[in-house]
Amino acid sequence: MFPIPTGTQLLLLLNIGVYAIQFLTQGQFSDPFELWPIGSEQAGGWGFEPWQLVTYSFFHEGIWHITLNMFALWMFGSDVERVWGRNRYLTYYFVCVLSAALTQLLFTYITQSPYPTVGASGGIFGLLLAFALLFPRRTVILAFPPIPMPAWLFVTLYGALELFQGTVGTQSGVAHFAHLGGMLGGWLIIRYGRTRSG
Repeated sequence: MFPIPTGTQLLLLLNIGVYAIQFLTQGQFSDPFELWPIGSEQAGGWGFEPWQLVTYSFFHEGIWHITLNMFALWMFGSDVERVWGRNRYLTYYFVCVLSAALTQLLFTYITQSPYPTVGASGGIFGLLLAFALLFPRRTVILAFPPIPMPAWLFVTLYGALELFQGTVGTQSGVAHFAHLGGMLGGWLIIRYGRTRSG
């Protein structure tokens, strides 16, 4: 069993640490750090602030939300970091987080949604894309149902499903376009970026 690389360890610790604080404080301090739609202002006085473009990714709605995200971060992020190195990996991850946030802000502006966005999923979806490009023939087995398939097919189908669900509005409460925005940011930095390994 390979040890977890340091960049992935850092992301896991930060996400789990923030969730622990959320749990202990019953989410009382979360509002300023969630990604609020531009132009929104809640009863507590909080609306969109620039730091939310990053901080939202460390907050989660419930134990299953963070558990699934951290499992995917460990499963896919570890191998990506081993290939790219810590610095390139972390730069890539946060570009995906930012692009997911910007995509979600555009979506909430168009739809006039008043709800904030939280979760590491934008960064995770960027890592899924990177994993599929680096290890296209690596077998991935779905949990439900347990169907093995190559990574490139898994990520392609998953992206298509997100687009479908986001378009038709199924699975309410899930930021499908933030997920797709994370993938888009990942593709752009892979295609046009010149990030160094380290």
